[in-house]
Amino acid sequence: MKEVLLPELAESVVEGEILKWLVQEGDTIALEQPLCEVMTDKVTVELPSPVAGVLSKRLAGEGDVVAVHAAIALIDETGGAAAAPAAAPLSTQAQEEREQVGGSIVEAGHLQNKADDDSTSLFKAFSSDEKVQVQGLGARQPAAPATPAQPTRADGRVLAVPAARQLARELNLDLTQVRGSGPNGRIRVSDVLAHQGINQAQAAPAQPAAPAQAPAQAAQPAAAPVKAPAAGGMPVAPVQYRTPKGYEHLEDRVPLRGMRRAISNQMQASHLYTVRTLTVDEVNLSRLVEFRARVKEDAAAAGVKLSYLPFIFKAVAVALRKFPSLNTSFDEATQEIVQKRYYNIGMAVATDAGLTVPVLKDVNHKSVFDLAREVSDLAVRAQGGKLQADELAGSTFSVTNIGSIGALFSFPIINVPDAAILGIHSIQKRPIVDEYDNIVVAHMMYLSLSFDHRLVDGAEAARFCKEVIRLLENPDRLMLEAM
Repeated sequence: MKEVLLPELAESVVEGEILKWLVQEGDTIALEQPLCEVMTDKVTVELPSPVAGVLSKRLAGEGDVVAVHAAIALIDETGGAAAAPAAAPLSTQAQEEREQVGGSIVEAGHLQNKADDDSTSLFKAFSSDEKVQVQGLGARQPAAPATPAQPTRADGRVLAVPAARQLARELNLDLTQVRGSGPNGRIRVSDVLAHQGINQAQAAPAQPAAPAQAPAQAAQPAAAPVKAPAAGGMPVAPVQYRTPKGYEHLEDRVPLRGMRRAISNQMQASHLYTVRTLTVDEVNLSRLVEFRARVKEDAAAAGVKLSYLPFIFKAVAVALRKFPSLNTSFDEATQEIVQKRYYNIGMAVATDAGLTVPVLKDVNHKSVFDLAREVSDLAVRAQGGKLQADELAGSTFSVTNIGSIGALFSFPIINVPDAAILGIHSIQKRPIVDEYDNIVVAHMMYLSLSFDHRLVDGAEAARFCKEVIRLLENPDRLMLEAM
């Protein structure tokens, strides 16, 4: 009997969700025949069969999240039609991973992320093997086993997400004593909190209490939710939803799965693990509107559909070179600021399945026409769900174009682990006072920059916006500086 294992579908991917099985138990399968659809960080791929034979048993169901290298199916290579014994249990690792992925611009990209670390969305999760995973909506809180055995990496470090390491440091807790519930035994924040709750429960009998009340008090720690310490700043348990009495027949419930789950996790990670701050400005695009009109025919002759986005991406790349703090990330595991000398810009794309964020690589080395072609190509393939995992990873900064649907203003969510995201909005004609004190009609647009205040100071963010504005208001200068 051949075990089918979930392979490493992309760098830094540690788990995937079984979206759909393409074959049934008992079906005869050819070598390389697609078995199922798997989503990792909002990228969906078909998993081919490594052998020919008969599918004896599916070890993971649709909607299950399993770890990389966990068994998802059994194939009888002899070709016999008999299914695997009904009593065959799930592997321990596969069973542990049947829970919500932690972890989502644009979420047309994330999932992600899933996409995490990871996907088409505006927000892929941390790209290192230490990527942050947060308990998502609908996830089950893992129980903390009594035994403190914990797997380690080759270098001897305990496997744990960065947020769990930080919380353990604040609690002065040895991670080797905590049982992990994540992929390959990785410790999550909930595991640290659960372990701390067990310690408090064990210490409770030592506290003075009336003898008659002792039984009741002994039972309370198991039922009461574990509260995060004030110093740690970790969130309390989410509010439990309850349907109003008499409205049950007017509600429908849809499982949080696929891209929507990846988006949810990426957004939650961004909210919990960044200090999001906003700065707002506006730019007069009148000269850029005229410049684009002049070169539009040349672009069409070259087979290029020229929008304003390529100009904005070039201006952002130039400004990032002058203000490098906005082109950084924070490595939670090592407590280091990662300074990058490459400029990969994530582009938020809204699709029918959700928000995804494909990445334009090395923007500083490409022409406006090159970027225009790439923008069109990525947008079309994002809409069709045809993006590859590596096209959703590696952003250093992100841009979300909410103005494409007419929005005047927004407060973008940072595409972690990026340090910032720029929101661009609708271009509107408005009266302004020019340098000669004349009231004129201008093409104006708001810019909204969300940034992680741990990495970027407010003054630096404001100067970055002013540099982007200077370049967009002087497109001839932009073309010179972007070369």
